[in-house]
Amino acid sequence: MSHWAPRATFYHIYPLGALGAPARNDRNLPPVPRLGRLEGWLNALQDLGVDALYLGPVFESTTHGYDTADYYHVDRRLGCDEDLAVLCLAAKKQGIRVVLDAVFHHVGRDFWAFRDVLAHGAASVYADWFHLDFNRRSPLGDPFHYEGWNGHFDLVKLDTDHPAVREHLLGAVTRWITRFGIDGLRLDAADVLSKTFQQALAAHCRSLRADFWLLGEVVHGDYRHWANPTMLDSVTNYELYKGLYSSHNDANYFELAHTLNRQFGAEGRYGDLTLYNFADNHDVDRIASRLKDPAHLYPLHALLFTVPGIPSVYYGSEWGLGGTKAKDSDAPLRPEFEPAAGARLGKHPDLAATIARLSRIRRNHPALRHGTYQQLLVSSEQFAFMRETPEERIVVAVNAAQRPAEVRLPLGESERWIDLLNPGNPLPHPYSPLLLPPRWAIILYADRG
Repeated sequence: MSHWAPRATFYHIYPLGALGAPARNDRNLPPVPRLGRLEGWLNALQDLGVDALYLGPVFESTTHGYDTADYYHVDRRLGCDEDLAVLCLAAKKQGIRVVLDAVFHHVGRDFWAFRDVLAHGAASVYADWFHLDFNRRSPLGDPFHYEGWNGHFDLVKLDTDHPAVREHLLGAVTRWITRFGIDGLRLDAADVLSKTFQQALAAHCRSLRADFWLLGEVVHGDYRHWANPTMLDSVTNYELYKGLYSSHNDANYFELAHTLNRQFGAEGRYGDLTLYNFADNHDVDRIASRLKDPAHLYPLHALLFTVPGIPSVYYGSEWGLGGTKAKDSDAPLRPEFEPAAGARLGKHPDLAATIARLSRIRRNHPALRHGTYQQLLVSSEQFAFMRETPEERIVVAVNAAQRPAEVRLPLGESERWIDLLNPGNPLPHPYSPLLLPPRWAIILYADRG
């Protein structure tokens, strides 16, 4: 793991949606400099405690950004290459690193090499860049068949192990690093992307930047198959994502406790990994809509910022902005948004300030970033655990119930405990029960001074 990412709080923006870009790209039009508006977000992100910005697709595409048409230039709906360079520099000046979406598994049908195949068929010099079968037609009526992503034939699978394809993609990455000064990439569909390509990509990126960070989108499987010394630094922790919302909806912290023990307990599978944690993103219902009880946003985010891993906030969700998938569209998950309107658009105007406090606590306490994990207590609606380094010990306890709850935790009697989240909260004798506020948390720090 490169040294900076485990310390970071990420903020995820889907630019085409957040900036109100047209749903379809008219490549005959000049660039529209929408990216510049994101510079106005940077102060709000700093206030939120963010120090890493993950931008969804920004390169030329046909519709949603994951159907790339040109890896070497910014999508004209967002602006030009200079607009992205200026944004990245502005973020860097404010101490915010930038990670870009990298969509290498597939391209769109407007990708220049695929258009050459459409024009010239088997005679195209780019025919072997894809997985083609000229003995049958595609579902879209082309005179050849090809592999798409997950049955979507507007997304054409690339042969990323082909030397010319690999050269083209790694050349694009070189340009992104040198031209825009980015700090990392999030690999779309990493769980189906060639692992030999990912190994080559990792070696290439680290030859250019030793601290370059690589995140893979992985939904299912053993995360160690992707997050390991020869490939990626981290992967998306979908297992924890599921446990975060369903343990609250089902009044069942046992599910979340099982997930964390399986991942990070004494015999955990991923104790040596720092996974990328999230409550929602551009592909899933927003957490404010997913939760049955919106008040659970508060204990849920307390957990997001204190369990092992790197926390990420999806744009607008810091204000409790809702959104659920439509039958044939993810657009409700990716609305136009401005931070200044967050309190008005969302239903939880206090949530952003809470997230800022949680981010600050995590930043100030190494035990919450890389300490060991030990479960202390679990019941249906109360959960407590300890994070510890040789220098620091922190206990986190959450209560999802509608009423205060008393819990007994093995705090010991040789240390003075301070509640970092609730300053001034009186703490009883170590062997007396702790009172947990409803739908809230306490974060106890062992003051050894």
